[in-house]
Amino acid sequence: NKLGGVIALVMSIAILFLMPLLHTNETRGLQFYPLNQILFWYMVIMILLLTWIGARPVEAPYIITGQILTILYFSYYIINPLIIKLWDNMLNS
Repeated sequence: NKLGGVIALVMSIAILFLMPLLHTNETRGLQFYPLNQILFWYMVIMILLLTWIGARPVEAPYIITGQILTILYFSYYIINPLIIKLWDNMLNS
């Protein structure tokens, strides 16, 4: 589906521009968020795997792998702020 691919491409770029605007946590560095340090390396691995899968031919095992990696890529942007809020609440309590 070409339209779905174009929308995913635009969203993957747009989300990078929106992240600084959505950054509302009290502490600014990742050194204060140990779970987010793990998520950072999760994101690095996702980017490397998506880069690798993009170079593969469009065949059966690579299609589903690319779709799963894309869902995991976008889930990072949902999970990361939630863990930051959870960690801030734990520190402030």
